[in-house]
Amino acid sequence: MKVLLLGGTGEARELAQMLAGVEVVSSLAGRITDARLPAGQVRQGGFGGVEGLTDWLRTSDVDAVVDATHPFAATMTAHAATATRQLDIPLLVLRRPGWTAQPGDTWHRATTAAAAADLLPALGTRVFLTIGRQGLPAFQETGLWTLARCVEPPEPVPTWCELILDRGPYAVDGELALMRQQRIDVLVTKDSGGPQTSAKLVAARELGVPVVLIRRPPLPPGVEVVDSVDRVVEWVRSRR
Repeated sequence: MKVLLLGGTGEARELAQMLAGVEVVSSLAGRITDARLPAGQVRQGGFGGVEGLTDWLRTSDVDAVVDATHPFAATMTAHAATATRQLDIPLLVLRRPGWTAQPGDTWHRATTAAAAADLLPALGTRVFLTIGRQGLPAFQETGLWTLARCVEPPEPVPTWCELILDRGPYAVDGELALMRQQRIDVLVTKDSGGPQTSAKLVAARELGVPVVLIRRPPLPPGVEVVDSVDRVVEWVRSRR
């Protein structure tokens, strides 16, 4: 059996390790130059849209596709849904659960980065952005002091905000220290879920800092979705 594993997440690396006895090709988009590589075969770079992915799946004799991309990688998920439907190849989407508000949290939800930016003037004056580099331009015109944390620098490097380059996982003590030092009074993040970057939410709760949480994009209609690595392994093995 041959499986294309659309990766880039910790869950995808775990799956590549766990699917012993299955030929797995892990595909990484290539947006992070020093990405942590999974075990086994690795393919880096885009496919060239739906047509390129369809051609690759056909010529590579793939039996199934597992989408374990980031919950906000909507374009890749949509392409995978279209290509596998055209070729009648089984597709399973792995999405970790989103975060759940806890007592003491003050969360404001937004559907897009632009909508999140519109909320900020009423919430604070010193903003901490933890949304990745692609969504930063939506916040350029807020007029608020802004600290942005990214894994890699945006291109071009923004001059309208302070920039920190760092990669999780993060600890609560470190997030508390950073937010206190920078006098952060509003946090903006994506509802990525998982423990790797959740410490900032705990820190915001302890400091009484409001959070603007950007909602996940909707999944394509009709796709099969699970929320754990174990369920993906069961799904793959049931098709061997």
